Amino acid sequence: MTTEADSFPRRHARTQRFTLGAPRSFTVAPDGSRVVFLRSSSGTDRASSLWVLDTENGAERVAADPRALLGGASEDLPPEERARRERSREGGAGIVGYATDTAVELASFALSGRLFAAELRAGTARELPVAGPVIDPRPSPDGRHVAYVAQGALRVVGAEGEGDRALAEPESEGVSYGLAEFIAAEEMGRSRGFWWAPESDRLLVARVDDTPVSRWWISDPAHPEREPQRVAYPAAGTGNAAVRLFVIGLDGVRTEVVWDRARYPYLAHVHWSAAGAPLLLVQARDQRSQLFLAVAPESGATRMVHADEDPTWLELFAGVPRWSPSGQLVRIADEGGARVLTVGERPLTGPQLHVRAVLDVSDEDVLISASAGEEAAEPETGQVHLYRVNELGVERLSQEPGVHSAVRTGGVTVLASVTLDRPGAHVRVLRDGKQVATVPSYAEDPGMSPRVRLTEGGARRIPCAVLMPRDYAGDTPLPVLMDPYGGPHGARVLAAHNTHLTSQWFADQGFAVIVADGRGTPGRSPAWEKAVHHDFTVSLDDQVEALQDLAKSHPLDLSRVAIRGWSYGGWLAGLAVLRRPDVFHAGIAGAPVTDWRLYDTHYTERYLGTPNGQPTAYAHSSLVTDEGLSSPAAPHRPLMIVHGLADDNVVAAHTLRLSSALLAAGRPHEVLPLSGVTHMTPQEQVAENLLLLQVDFLKRSLGLT
Repeated sequence: MTTEADSFPRRHARTQRFTLGAPRSFTVAPDGSRVVFLRSSSGTDRASSLWVLDTENGAERVAADPRALLGGASEDLPPEERARRERSREGGAGIVGYATDTAVELASFALSGRLFAAELRAGTARELPVAGPVIDPRPSPDGRHVAYVAQGALRVVGAEGEGDRALAEPESEGVSYGLAEFIAAEEMGRSRGFWWAPESDRLLVARVDDTPVSRWWISDPAHPEREPQRVAYPAAGTGNAAVRLFVIGLDGVRTEVVWDRARYPYLAHVHWSAAGAPLLLVQARDQRSQLFLAVAPESGATRMVHADEDPTWLELFAGVPRWSPSGQLVRIADEGGARVLTVGERPLTGPQLHVRAVLDVSDEDVLISASAGEEAAEPETGQVHLYRVNELGVERLSQEPGVHSAVRTGGVTVLASVTLDRPGAHVRVLRDGKQVATVPSYAEDPGMSPRVRLTEGGARRIPCAVLMPRDYAGDTPLPVLMDPYGGPHGARVLAAHNTHLTSQWFADQGFAVIVADGRGTPGRSPAWEKAVHHDFTVSLDDQVEALQDLAKSHPLDLSRVAIRGWSYGGWLAGLAVLRRPDVFHAGIAGAPVTDWRLYDTHYTERYLGTPNGQPTAYAHSSLVTDEGLSSPAAPHRPLMIVHGLADDNVVAAHTLRLSSALLAAGRPHEVLPLSGVTHMTPQEQVAENLLLLQVDFLKRSLGLT
């Protein structure tokens, strides 16, 4: 008999979606002798330790244990670190990130705003007594210094704790050195604000002035005695932080890097390696043009290496741009209707592959992750594979159907593979393609396997996952729950076991669950992703198309269809019940973006333009301006809106404005405010009860109780 204590919702929450205890954040030593990684001690332990694996004998040892280093004291995170973790969706504790020198002999990390260094060969760790609170410490490539940020200043200290000093200090309130601004961390994939020179004698340092950014106030109504939090939020069409870049020597001498910041204000990517000059990727605000710039560190002058333009927008990709060891520019580009890998000026892949990221570049090849392109020989729904690419051709390295990722240095590769038929990730260490070790996971087994079928729906061949109750005999049609994210950067139809656990739990409550990745989601072609340009509502069209097509071959009761989602998926759920009440009979909108004028610049303007330039696009994609709200002819479908009141990404104003509009239109709805909860829901009881309350709402709304 299943008890409340070991129910799926409770275990799903306690284990942070069965991710605790899984190894992650791998670094391989250049000589291939060591693999460094993070892992907590069990599937319910939030605090990760720093581990070292010996590739010769497979032995592991702990290099840094956060509990020992803090003497058993609980963590006390500075606000800047909390913000960094929110941007990266980091719900863990302990050592959640680290950096190493080039030889992977010294690692540095922060705990409770304090600076620690670990000798990875010896397996010992020590605290460096410095001014704090410490953010994002990073050793110099030669391991002799550690740079870090404290109170908006970039500081450097000797690896033994000597000579702590500031290299750049904020000149005024609103200025910081060495940290990524909000939209860089949230939308550009750039979480860093400083980069060491390969020679360890200077750094590239970002100076962020968020004075031009509007100030918003986020309060906790459950605690009226607390002061509201003042945050700088760059809403669509409003001012961004001003970002400049400096070369700063260890002697404090600085040289500003010069480019046309008025035309290209976004500093999207920085790369500095021994293969060439510092390399920048800067974007225009409309993201339709961008420059790849090489920096002369002595003068700060830049020269253009390459320029890109696109009539809709230019996507950013993990791992690029960068130099190859021979000094050629490595980038990913949308060319000829496909997403291709380009080295120098030569595309090395074609329309058979949809390139997602560059993982490593060596003298012999480029290691990439990619999914099947639109001209692939056969569809591989939900799969992401690894490929070696060079001028001689393309070789697939991962064979097992699933989602694969890797970290590689020299001849050693750490390969992490997730599949549909087993929980969690299987991590193998390969030397020259042959397995020499595995990295065990301590994550809990979910205790169930999804009954999932990956397929395609509709004329557009929309990727879909269909889940039925595990005890379903197939004799009666089932009420339907659409369970999408449905938007950019958020594919959910993956050949991965744990991805579908929550959907399976909902299915086991008596639903046929459908997850559909329509246009706008990643993984097929540039045209597929860019179909949402100036009109997010095509995402809803594809949910309807997938549902109606799958009903032809699956036992779906189309008279009882609900939809749930979070963030973009929450917006999609709200849109579904408001715009298509003929199809959807109930919806759950979690942290929905109801008014796109309230979302951030880099994301929203990429897709919809600016509110002043494209007012129709904003109105058409908004829930609060929906003309259907005041239409007496449209059926009023039940809608539950869930929002964390501490959310600084999709602020609670989105839900409050929608609720006001619904009330004014006479539309019944439920609002569930979550006190103290951000865009994530890491609190165990909150996460557990959210699932239970959603099922109760769905059953009530669809007449299933």
